[in-house]
Amino acid sequence: MEQMAFGASEFADNPEPRCPCLLLLDTSGSMEGPAIEELNNGLILFKHELCADALAMKRVEVAVVTFGPVRTLVDFHTPDEFKPPRLEASGDTPMGAAIIAGLEMIRHRKAAYRANGISYYRPWIFLITDGAPTDPWDRAAQMVRLGEEAKGFSFFAVGVDQADMEVLSGISVRAPLKLAGLRFSDLFAWLSSSLSNLSRSHVSHPPDLPPAWWAQR
Repeated sequence: MEQMAFGASEFADNPEPRCPCLLLLDTSGSMEGPAIEELNNGLILFKHELCADALAMKRVEVAVVTFGPVRTLVDFHTPDEFKPPRLEASGDTPMGAAIIAGLEMIRHRKAAYRANGISYYRPWIFLITDGAPTDPWDRAAQMVRLGEEAKGFSFFAVGVDQADMEVLSGISVRAPLKLAGLRFSDLFAWLSSSLSNLSRSHVSHPPDLPPAWWAQR
C-alpha cells in the first residue's frame, strides 16, 4: 500500500489499522415494539463491549445505516466516539437502496484509509431485517456478489422474526442466519467479541468467525 502523508487529524492521532463494521438495520414499521427496543439495547451493549477492549477501541470503526427510510445515522467512528442512536420504527423496507448506500460508504471509507496511509482489514457489513425489501434489490445483490468476489468486504445477513430468508439468500453470498427470538444483545455481544479478535490479528490473516450461538439451529 502506498504510504502518504496524514491528511486528517483522526488518522494522525490514531494511525492504527482499522476494522470497519457497517450495520444496516431495518427500522421499518414491522420492527415496532419489543424488536426495536431489543435492537436499541443491543447497540448500547455493543458500544460497551468494544470500549472494554483497549485495542479494539483504537482499531474498530462502526457506522450505522437504517432503512425505513434510508438514513445514515452514524458515520464511521471508533467505539469511544460511537454514540448508539435511539432507533424508532416507521415506514417501509427499502433494503436495496440501503445496501447500495452502505456499499458507497464503505468505498469512501476505504479511499480515506488509502489516502492517509492507513492499513485496514476487510470491512464487515451486517444486514439485520425482519421483513422483505419493498424496493428493487437485484442491483444491490449484484453489487454484494461482485464485492465479495473482489474481497472488497464480507457481507452477512441476519433475519429476524418473519424475515424473508429466501430473499436474503439471494442477496448474501453467505447463507443468512435467523436470530433466535429477539436475542439482539447476544448477537451484538458475539459481534463485539469477533471484532475484538479481528483487531488483534494480522490484517492479511483474519481469524475465523466463532459459531453464531445466537442463531436458530
